[in-house]
Amino acid sequence: MISGPLFVDIGFSQRCKRGENICGDAFKFCRVPEENRIILVLSDGLGSGIKANILSSMTSTMALKFMASNKEILQSAETIMSALPICRTRKISYATFTIVDLSLNGKTKIINMGNPPFLFMHKGKCVNIPCSEICSPNWRDRSIEVYEFEISEGDRIVLISDGITQAGMGTEKYKLGWRVEGCRKFVENRAYEEDNRGSQDFAEALIKEALLKESSYTPGDDMSSASIYFRKPEKLILFTGPPFFKERDAECARLIASYDGSKVICGGTTANIVARELDREIKTDLKSARYDLPPVSGMNGIDLITEGIFTLTRTAKYLEEGIPPETGDPAVMLAEILRKNDIIEMLVGTRVNEVHQDPNLPLDIEIRRSIVRRIANVLKEKYLKEVKIKFV
Repeated sequence: MISGPLFVDIGFSQRCKRGENICGDAFKFCRVPEENRIILVLSDGLGSGIKANILSSMTSTMALKFMASNKEILQSAETIMSALPICRTRKISYATFTIVDLSLNGKTKIINMGNPPFLFMHKGKCVNIPCSEICSPNWRDRSIEVYEFEISEGDRIVLISDGITQAGMGTEKYKLGWRVEGCRKFVENRAYEEDNRGSQDFAEALIKEALLKESSYTPGDDMSSASIYFRKPEKLILFTGPPFFKERDAECARLIASYDGSKVICGGTTANIVARELDREIKTDLKSARYDLPPVSGMNGIDLITEGIFTLTRTAKYLEEGIPPETGDPAVMLAEILRKNDIIEMLVGTRVNEVHQDPNLPLDIEIRRSIVRRIANVLKEKYLKEVKIKFV
């Protein structure tokens, strides 16, 4: 999502409490395009496991709905608390939440109830933001903090659940846990060392550091971290498939050569067109040949070259279901470079490749136009990318 010259880069990571298969924290976000807003919610349900997950999921879903419709804050919070099921053990209904309402003209509102304080980083340092406090007459043991401020390029908002601030609690070194101060020092050091680190990597790094405080490197409570980074957008062009008219080969190659951003080619025929028109050599990376996809290749001025339909189909699956950590898989490489860019332009040739009409090929192999639309949809909906498709 673009705010003037800025892009909102969002990343999220979490770990389940040891012994649990489902996380009791929930992180959700949505866009309100007609108002140029993005709303994000991190909620921590009471306890852990499936019951906590139900609490946090209900809370985050309701919070998104209320904020998107501009409901009054206190009334919304009271409605959320009243709607939650009662814990049989503690006889209370409870889930904490932090809501971030980004109005993409530079203004930000954060509403926090019960979660650790968010961290706001400006010029590489954590800055304290003053807040107003709202108290509920119906829930006297809980107060709501409301923060309003403006953001600028390079700012970062970090959300954390108490599983992170309490990491290592009871150990000799961290008797009271890692605490907010420990998190603050870590994120400041991380920002100083790697100023342009993407939000997903940033959120994951915070989780990994918290795990180092725990015995046996396993969480004593559910851990969640989210990073929201405001920066200039990174651009990428992806060229796949030969143009319908061969006369347009040279035009497409020139467009790739002059593009101001990252450049990706998917498809052997497409790569050969660019190599021929620009008089460049293609070199195959044999190290990537050990995977069950054709290997990647290289060309001067091109960031990544992969095979076409098979790799695009696998990439769509990774983007939808989660990108595995294996770095040499061609589809992982393609998914990662798409995820790390913000404005993605797809140049899609419409000449039919007869190879992919073979009925013996797997049923999940889709024609190029269909798989490109599938990738574009997940990039827009799940990763909030701006995607443009041009068929040639």
